[in-house]
Amino acid sequence: MKVKKNDTVLVLTGKDAGKTGKVMTALPKENRVKVDGVNVQKKSRKARSANETSEIVSQIGAIDASNVMVVCPACGKATRVGYKVIDGKKVRVCKKCEASLDAAPEAKKAVKKAKKAKKEDKA
Repeated sequence: MKVKKNDTVLVLTGKDAGKTGKVMTALPKENRVKVDGVNVQKKSRKARSANETSEIVSQIGAIDASNVMVVCPACGKATRVGYKVIDGKKVRVCKKCEASLDAAPEAKKAVKKAKKAKKEDKA
């Protein structure tokens, strides 16, 4: 699946077409995603005890991943996702501007090095 958690996406079809939002949850086995503020559903919650009250709760429903398109953080346009191998790592890239859609690989390496240093200090 080309869409991941924390990606900003544009909804292409459905009642919320044209809205953009952040992916809250990605469900790759079902090929679905939950996007903040999109496909909001109402659900009645029954009181379970005498001191609780029944209420109507809003919840975010999942939509098919094929109905969203990733928005590139560099160029700000909705784009298809391509892949490139950079420093031996497979990275998602924007088809329009060739910018990386994943967090900067240098930042990930710095985090890993910091974790290793902490582990060595404790040992």
